[in-house]
Amino acid sequence: MRAFSAQRRLLESVRARGRGTALLASDRSVSWAELDDRLDAASARLIALGVRPGQRVACYAETQLDVVVSLLATHALGAVWVPINPGYHDVELGHVLALADATVVLCDHARLARAGARARPLSSWWTRGRPGANDVSDDELALLITTSGTTGRPKACMLSFANVVAAVGALSALWEMGPDDEVVHALPLFHVHGLCVALHGALLRGARTRLLESFTPVAVVDAIAAGGTVFMGVPTMYRRLLDHLDAHPAHGAVLARARLFTAGSAALPADDLVAFERHTGHRIVERYGMSETLITLSNPVRGERKAGTVGRPIPGVDMRVIDDELQVRGPGVMRGYYNDPAATAQAFTADGFLKTGDTVRVADDGYVTIVGRTSTDILKVGGYKLSTREIEEQLATHPAVREVAVVGVPDREWGQRVVACVVPRDAAAAPTLAELQAHVRLHEAKKPRALHLVDALPKNALGKVQKKLLADQLARAALG
Repeated sequence: MRAFSAQRRLLESVRARGRGTALLASDRSVSWAELDDRLDAASARLIALGVRPGQRVACYAETQLDVVVSLLATHALGAVWVPINPGYHDVELGHVLALADATVVLCDHARLARAGARARPLSSWWTRGRPGANDVSDDELALLITTSGTTGRPKACMLSFANVVAAVGALSALWEMGPDDEVVHALPLFHVHGLCVALHGALLRGARTRLLESFTPVAVVDAIAAGGTVFMGVPTMYRRLLDHLDAHPAHGAVLARARLFTAGSAALPADDLVAFERHTGHRIVERYGMSETLITLSNPVRGERKAGTVGRPIPGVDMRVIDDELQVRGPGVMRGYYNDPAATAQAFTADGFLKTGDTVRVADDGYVTIVGRTSTDILKVGGYKLSTREIEEQLATHPAVREVAVVGVPDREWGQRVVACVVPRDAAAAPTLAELQAHVRLHEAKKPRALHLVDALPKNALGKVQKKLLADQLARAALG
């Protein structure tokens, strides 16, 4: 028998709340009852546009109220929400739209022409309309989240309603989130951290969400001063908050009013955790997840939060370490990669564990430390997982580049810094970093932040570039 509880639980978490505030933004606030009305109107609008259960609804996922309404309306219909990174350039956008084959693409008026014939404006959601809804089973898809692969082609993680409700529900319960909380939301809605952990977590537990259209330390301080209780960030955000607190130490007392600070998407330097606690009295709760697994590990809210670790498995998650690689199995693990059975088969073991690609250490008490990636072709930059191949393909088309390899080097603010290692066609006319950055027509996070000119790229007997040797060279050069 197919279960029908996950989608209903997600929607009823909105419909049961009444007149209290659900969402706050810079220009308005929305009650739970109004949010319910708006998602009904938006779902009716989607039906009028031809959207049916199981079809894809793509959306430019700005952190704003209209986007949240489109997400919930898509859930109500049993359709599949496909978030688009607003910073994508045409090449990246084309990949995602081709992959998703969405029935409709939702965006603001400024992007209508660029998004193609299926584009429709988000602003129409704030009209009245007759409700539209469909019950779908727990194993039906709720989200397609695109992620980088080692080949440079994007892949889309298939996440079901059961994935989202079970995994995010378990974590938000572990973090003791509830109606008295207000989540200060400064994360992007195209990434599972902001979309699932922060937004869905707040919706499932009845917490208010204050949407910040962009992150700044001042905006976070102001939001907590106005009543925010929970802030979820990435290490880059905490690095900027610490710089702000060093310059404005009195703001540490404002941040101290919050209940909980959490960090994810990349490793948080242990000394940043200590410095934040010194400023605010709060010890950040670090956790671990990825697009393919949602949430798997977390430090506790009650109990020891160990610096430099991402904690232990959350309820329902099994983990193991094979050849230093973390492998996990649990309710949040994706069904596979959309329309890509070969990549799906490669991602899973025969007994159903997902191979995360992260190298870890596990202490005697079970706390896990992320050491790095098993593949040098995937970088973690500011919470984003990037494919070096995608960047290399664009750099290789620059007329002054003979050969190129992209590697990551440790960076305190960003986790890793993208470095282009280039063999120029003419040493006397080598490209500059600024020229290469302008040439890469990809999201800003994917542009190289340093240039390393070499006479030749180190290769093995089969001609494969030895990126580990390049990274070692760069490390030695930095030390020198």
